[in-house]
Amino acid sequence: MLAILSAGIAPGLALLSYFYLKDEYETEPISVVLRTFMYGALLVFPIMFIQHVFETEHLIKSEVIDAFLTSSLLEEFFKWFILFYAIYSHVEFDEPFDGIVYGAAASLGFATVENIFYLVANGIEHAVTRALLPVSSHALFGVIMGFYIGKAKFTEGLKMKWIILSLLLPFILHGVYDYILITQENWIYIIFPFMIFLWWFGLRKVKTAKILSANHFKKKYSVEKSLQS
Repeated sequence: MLAILSAGIAPGLALLSYFYLKDEYETEPISVVLRTFMYGALLVFPIMFIQHVFETEHLIKSEVIDAFLTSSLLEEFFKWFILFYAIYSHVEFDEPFDGIVYGAAASLGFATVENIFYLVANGIEHAVTRALLPVSSHALFGVIMGFYIGKAKFTEGLKMKWIILSLLLPFILHGVYDYILITQENWIYIIFPFMIFLWWFGLRKVKTAKILSANHFKKKYSVEKSLQS
């Protein structure tokens, strides 16, 4: 059991550490990041209950609806809700890159608990595949969501565009990911190119967020300096 718990937790913590250490300016308090991680972990239970109801009541008749509604929209909406209502206005969310840290934390909290349940039910032999696919994909959905949440908070003017994109893009990408797994017999030949694209897209957002944070602090320090002179 200890081996399963270790294998279930390690990928999520490793990926969270990776994105956390990418923050080059004002590093986020560990306590707030872990709290966000725990929020994401707790989301597993209401989501699993709702998905169980859909399954047992045979409410979903289409593979497209299964991929995009019962999995993608349900999971991404709950994670987005946590980010928008618990983190968006938090005092520690003080630069664009922070959205990526907190987005990854919420998503990886969810992915970690889900991963543990899966390995308990199906065996530790699935640990590597789970780390490379579901856990990594959840991390990247969170990175993309957090990037646009950060854009919304620190962009002057119309913010609704970025808020909508923060939910819409992860929802679409997650839906495509699940649709491939559900419908394709030889899914492995499609999912790995898709994951390469997802990593490329997510890391581009990381790079852009670092530039936005650098500009944010330059502007902040310039204003502070002008006020002191």
